[in-house]
Amino acid sequence: MAPRGQESVKRSGGVRGGSVLNFRTTATPSSVRRSSAVLPSVLTFLVIVASGGLLVMIEKGMLNGVETPPPRGSGKRVNFIRQKGQHARAAVDGESQILQEIRNRTIRTMCNHKNMPHNVWSLPPLQRKTVLQHVLVNDEYRFLYCYVPKVACSNWKKVLKVLSGALESVDASVKMDHKSDLLFLSSMKPEEIRYRLKHYFKFMFVREPMERLLSAYRNKFGEIESYQKKYGVEIIKRYRKGRNNNSLITGDDVTFAEFVRYLLDEDVERMNEHWMPMYNLCQPCVLPYDFIGSYEHLESDAEFVLQRIGAPSHVRFPERQSWYKPVTSETLHYYLCSLPQKLLRELLPKYILDFSLFTYPLPNTTTEHCRH
Repeated sequence: MAPRGQESVKRSGGVRGGSVLNFRTTATPSSVRRSSAVLPSVLTFLVIVASGGLLVMIEKGMLNGVETPPPRGSGKRVNFIRQKGQHARAAVDGESQILQEIRNRTIRTMCNHKNMPHNVWSLPPLQRKTVLQHVLVNDEYRFLYCYVPKVACSNWKKVLKVLSGALESVDASVKMDHKSDLLFLSSMKPEEIRYRLKHYFKFMFVREPMERLLSAYRNKFGEIESYQKKYGVEIIKRYRKGRNNNSLITGDDVTFAEFVRYLLDEDVERMNEHWMPMYNLCQPCVLPYDFIGSYEHLESDAEFVLQRIGAPSHVRFPERQSWYKPVTSETLHYYLCSLPQKLLRELLPKYILDFSLFTYPLPNTTTEHCRH
């Protein structure tokens, strides 16, 4: 069922649902481990194939004349952006455009492989349930947002609540409720889902996979008591020799290596959403996203999305909270280099689709690199 007012929507204003991206406009554990062991070399090859054409385009200067098309939003939003000249320039910077095109080509190439899923209805029930439960809907502005925990999803949920009128401002000091006042695609009937997948602007945001993983570890096991008791106690029970009774009660001292060992024994399709691979959460091969933003370009990419959906000028993406402690490159370097090499070699294939599809380089953890 289409939302009210759909009859008056002109085709020219709709979103192309068939393509992934066009810069910023279109868009048992042991068996799992064995099968994933062959993935790195195959996927690396596919990434090279996908991005090879882009390198030729760059060399020949074919990208020089490509501009970001104007937003669908109102003139007020455009004027608001122009007043913030620095942000407007950042939103269309060359580096971000090139990243979009690389992701575009990589996703198209890899998702066209015959073994990859091509339709949300062809997914196994558990995978289909996961992705539909992570896609948020706004019918007024006609967009779908697939949220990925630890990739600014709380702030995006604030934006959605402001757009729907459930929240007065993104600066409102309220405890975030991740379920209330939000419309999930999973709550809709199949025909309603099909309509929105075909006609709505679809976007998601991604983050360097190991940085996201470390952020989840530090937050959930360092700050959240419910996670410490639910997951921490179990991890310590499984993987720590000589554990004491206090650790089995509180679960608040899980080491990063113990956490990684736990991940290695988990089926990615049944992981907690905070460390489930981004690919499994949002299924970019079956949902043709019109825009995939990145945590590394969060401010400019978020501003672009607000333009694209035609958000009112007073709606902005929230600033990071003062208490937020980002994962720095030095922090990530320390944690990864502190892991036994065997653990890291086994961990990376679990997230290889996140690295490959979203074009993040594998971390350098050679002995020489880690010395520095």
